[in-house]
Amino acid sequence: MRKRLLLLPFAVLIGLFSLFAQTSSSKDTKPETISPKLPLFGIHFSGYVKTDIYFDTRQTVGFRESQFLLFPEVEKIDADGKDINAKPSYNILSIQTRLAGTITGPDAIGAKTSGYIEGEFFGNINTAINSFRLRHAWIKLNWTKTELLVGQWWHPMFVPECAPSTVSFNTGAPFVVFSRNPQIKLTQSFGKLKMSLTFLSQVDFMSDGPDGTNPKYLRNSVLPESDLQIWYATKNETKGTEFMIGAGINFQMLTPRISTTITLKSAYDTVINNKVEHHDAVTAAYQTNTKTTSLAFNLYTKLKLKEVTLKMGGEYGGNNNAYNMLGGYAVKSITDVAKNFVDYANIRSFAAWAEFHTNAPRWQPGLFLGYAKNLGTGEAVFGFPRMLYFLPTIVKGPYYARGSNIDYAYRISPRLVFNANKLRLAAEVEYTVAAYGKTNEKGFVYNAKEVANLRLLLGVYYFF
Repeated sequence: MRKRLLLLPFAVLIGLFSLFAQTSSSKDTKPETISPKLPLFGIHFSGYVKTDIYFDTRQTVGFRESQFLLFPEVEKIDADGKDINAKPSYNILSIQTRLAGTITGPDAIGAKTSGYIEGEFFGNINTAINSFRLRHAWIKLNWTKTELLVGQWWHPMFVPECAPSTVSFNTGAPFVVFSRNPQIKLTQSFGKLKMSLTFLSQVDFMSDGPDGTNPKYLRNSVLPESDLQIWYATKNETKGTEFMIGAGINFQMLTPRISTTITLKSAYDTVINNKVEHHDAVTAAYQTNTKTTSLAFNLYTKLKLKEVTLKMGGEYGGNNNAYNMLGGYAVKSITDVAKNFVDYANIRSFAAWAEFHTNAPRWQPGLFLGYAKNLGTGEAVFGFPRMLYFLPTIVKGPYYARGSNIDYAYRISPRLVFNANKLRLAAEVEYTVAAYGKTNEKGFVYNAKEVANLRLLLGVYYFF
């Protein structure tokens, strides 16, 4: 009954949005100013070539040789008491080099049509580094006050108009939602107030589970991830000012397993007449459909004046793993020992960030600040039993989460950007701290010790 009530507002909004879309007429559509670079019908290519040169004071956790930095690695003490991960490193990579195509075309079904394709050489996995991968690909239909986007785009809790402008490719992660998802997004305008409803799946940014990171946990739940955003935005082109404030709610349901396997009899070998005969284990499989549901909430605001811009945002969620943030879920308890059925508990987390930068065309200093906190499960997590010296004992988890042994993390990141026509030189210092500790039965981290990494980054861009 509770799940049905959660879905009821979404169903009502779908009906309202459909009504608005049907009543919007192309006769009322005001002609939009098209950039001189864009053909009336066709595709315009753009993008940039970028190289990152960076140095870290210790080993780090991240993606693609840690070019996408999350936080410093935990201490790893050797036999002499030295921290193995306290080893500096450097790298030079050009995998962010990007190509985008903006597509324009004739009107269809009373709407203005457009499309967008964007890719880069980041690869989908570490072993595929330097390979081309899809970032964005969408088709958009615009009526007078209604917009429909179908394709791959930013997760709705990542708002491009109010996102950090860091030099680092992480764009503020793990303190900011960072995810791109295949989606259906419907946006309705009420003057300066807008509302969007989005249904999402997963492809590159996936939830964790018993079989590792995989989109099947969301797919097997049948119900798409659902998101509702409401925001107010106003802009004065003459004065060069802008104000924006918004908030949203996100619903996610995962099915970590669709079956369990029980070992009825272990595998064994017998020796008869000096000949070894192997006997396979005898197992039994059972269907299971236990789900874990979670809610997330986000809030953001932006104030742009003629000389400076200030942005802030925050997010609280019951399962933030797929967003490259702290959090996830864990096996809470066994509900049926004979069939190995379990239930789950979400590992909650909170994150907040703020950014300040100038708007000068050539020199643009800026500062990014971020903080994230692990809020645990709020209930006891005992997980699976195991045999220890032939006596049953309960172990915690397993945990399907990012940073389940991190109590909190923060980042201080000043930068300086220099623009000269199509050339950009950008220097940034990322000081990131993660407090590692032990996890108790409720998912809280205690006896935490701070571990810090200092990254010196230089980005060289050439836009086209």
